[in-house]
Amino acid sequence: MTGRLMDKASLHPARARYITLWDGKTALGWDHHGTPVFRFKWAPGGLATRRQLKAMRMCPGGHEPYALLVWRNGQRWAYLYRLDLAKPSRVPSPAQLNALDKAMEARRRCKLCGQVTTYCIPTSDGRCVECMTGDYRNTTPNSYAA
Repeated sequence: MTGRLMDKASLHPARARYITLWDGKTALGWDHHGTPVFRFKWAPGGLATRRQLKAMRMCPGGHEPYALLVWRNGQRWAYLYRLDLAKPSRVPSPAQLNALDKAMEARRRCKLCGQVTTYCIPTSDGRCVECMTGDYRNTTPNSYAA
């Protein structure tokens, strides 16, 4: 799908009809090149967006999107995935979580004063806000080059 998702004519709700779904039920929507399309609040139960899946701690499980959800006259859209094919998200191991914690600490450590901040330090400069404003906290000028 390049550029705009669909042309205006294919998004008009006047093209809406009842579409037979995978479970035999019908829902009001329209067909766009073989893909069911539903307007906002028209989507049937059993379908969810990626964000909704993530909130349920699930993922699409390698399956393609089943349908499209369209709102704002086609300016906004989202893929819909089947809940019965979704799989639980993987849970990271303690070693993976530990590695992520170390990586985040490295992103928050100032290269000049060595303190760990509560925010990520820009990689372009590598200094915390205090070091940028002149409060060097007992550091030598050569410690930045190291």
